[in-house]
Amino acid sequence: MTTARDLMIVAIDTPSTPPVERGDLSLALAGAELIDLIGAESLTLDGHHILPGLPPPIDDRLLREAASSLVRQAPYESVEDWLWRRGRGLAAAYLAALEAEALVTRPHARRVLRDDPPTVADSAARRRAADRWTSREPVLAGLAAAAGIGEQPSDDQIDELADDQVVTVLAAVNDAVMELEAVRQRRAIEDAAFDNLWRGV
Repeated sequence: MTTARDLMIVAIDTPSTPPVERGDLSLALAGAELIDLIGAESLTLDGHHILPGLPPPIDDRLLREAASSLVRQAPYESVEDWLWRRGRGLAAAYLAALEAEALVTRPHARRVLRDDPPTVADSAARRRAADRWTSREPVLAGLAAAAGIGEQPSDDQIDELADDQVVTVLAAVNDAVMELEAVRQRRAIEDAAFDNLWRGV
């Protein structure tokens, strides 16, 4: 299992108010992939730029797909650009992968709506993700908090992360999520202004 898969399981398994935005989760999943690839020595960061390395020694289709999509020629891609490019639709891709492996299921009703929430099946994968979540493992907790699940890790927990590259990725994920929220708010204001104009208010 990977950090991204653990994050997806936590997102499905943990009630959140307000509900997690799919875009926020996709950005956090892209960040999780970067962190796993750093841990596998499949990339390093030069400041905020991604320098690709060897393919990951992990038998995970989505993580290998992530590694193969790294920009391998200068000028290398920035972490921020990677999050936006790789993150597009990534939550749906992870949900589909978990469903294909029967790690996530949907209700078996006669008339199941497409929006019915999925549930996590009891499995070793779920227990592993739950262990990381309940122990407040700082990487998973930081990514989850960026996506709107739970609270940000404390400064002491962040200090436990010896790898500055991981801290860089976590900060970039938070910045990207805040940027996405600003876009949502701007669109909401523009839509409200248009509605008022249409109604002659």
